Amino acid sequence: MTAAFATDRVLIAGEWRAPASGETLPLVNPSDGSELARIAAGGARDVDAAVGAAEEALSGAWGRMTATERGRVLSAMGRLVAEKADELARLEALDVGKPLKQAKADALALARYLEFYGGAADKVHGETIPYLDGYTVLTLREPHGVTGHIVPWNYPMQIIGRSVGAALAMGNATVLKPAEEACLTALAFAYIAQEAGLPAGALNVVPGTGEAAGAALSAHRGVHHLSFTGSVATGALVQAAAAKNAVPVTLELGGKSPQVVFADADLDVALPFLVNAGIQNAGQTCSASSRILVERAVFDEVVARMAERYRALKVGPALADLDVGPMVSARQKEIVERYIGIARADGLAIAGEGGIVADAPAGGCYVRPTLVANVSGDHRLAQEEIFGPVQVVIPFEGEEEAVRIANGTDFGLVAGVWTRDGGRQLRMARALKSGQVFINNYGAGGGVELPFGGVKRSGHGREKGFEALYGFSVLKTVAILHG
Repeated sequence: MTAAFATDRVLIAGEWRAPASGETLPLVNPSDGSELARIAAGGARDVDAAVGAAEEALSGAWGRMTATERGRVLSAMGRLVAEKADELARLEALDVGKPLKQAKADALALARYLEFYGGAADKVHGETIPYLDGYTVLTLREPHGVTGHIVPWNYPMQIIGRSVGAALAMGNATVLKPAEEACLTALAFAYIAQEAGLPAGALNVVPGTGEAAGAALSAHRGVHHLSFTGSVATGALVQAAAAKNAVPVTLELGGKSPQVVFADADLDVALPFLVNAGIQNAGQTCSASSRILVERAVFDEVVARMAERYRALKVGPALADLDVGPMVSARQKEIVERYIGIARADGLAIAGEGGIVADAPAGGCYVRPTLVANVSGDHRLAQEEIFGPVQVVIPFEGEEEAVRIANGTDFGLVAGVWTRDGGRQLRMARALKSGQVFINNYGAGGGVELPFGGVKRSGHGREKGFEALYGFSVLKTVAILHG
């Protein structure tokens, strides 16, 4: 499967075919700038055919499957993903630029999503509702129908697992538009789905640009639900296009997530979380902890200890499996370096930097991880999503100021709190405007079972866990008058 497969095709109705345009796009290896492969330049005609294939699947073998049978297919897909995790990890590392160990964790997370949703497929139940005399009222959970999935380049496998996996578990037929910057594992996943016995048309894959394939999928009248992960600006365009067809959208749009460190925190436990949550996948993570808020009593100590860790970070090619890989593209590298330039121009303190290994290829998109200290909460670096390995450390005095600074951005995706005080833990958890709050940890190991999503400009709707299944279903009420 992953050893040799066609990358320049679209998958429609179970058939790998050339895109209607006949054109391809380059996939660039961010570790050295070389061309990895050519992918299909899918467009509106391909999307239209894919939606039609999904509609046929709903009236065919896929639509006739019971929830138990759907679960077995998903479970089989999960087992195959786990078996091929090393192959998938290599593809993801080459394509995205992340170190192999991180890519392997993503492959295993995809397997776990499929395992979870395979087991959950037949466990989403309706209810009976007490009503007037002579009535029996019940509710049913039914699939939307055709669902569209626009997946970004930073975590293709994980986001496919949490969106496509959940949609298939509920019986929807899907059209997947992977990112043009990194879509090898999306294509490999489709081959695995076929190998596992997923009926033709249940999963269709149309690579291509956002302007062509993504826009066509967002605006298609045959799509009944859209899932999008990406930037705020693009998410607004997706939602506007979907709104014209009255189609619901799940949006996960990024963040500026804080970790709040109080003076009574166990710093030995906190330090690895503080740094790793900012530099994982070169900081190209929606839930990256890019703001570290530290109580003044321990501010200097935390900065010094974080800086020591930063100075030990090694940056290099994905397959070298170091601490940090390259940015996904030259454009993303330029964006991150521009923010570091702003920090220097504004006279902010660069507390610590990682190092790029001497033998890193000259054509790679490498950025030195950078820790910036004594940043005010309203500075651009503390307000805007950089999407790179840059963290700012902000001092505060007391809970009230910590909450004000933590909530003082347009985003609200994830937050972390470090304190031994049980009362403070609960007060902070309630006060923080965020979709997830972690106390004395950050990320909880990925948390396939844990509902995930944001507030404010971080988006709306929830993925992961059973909440995702509810989102990919429609609640129908049936009222029976029987006397």
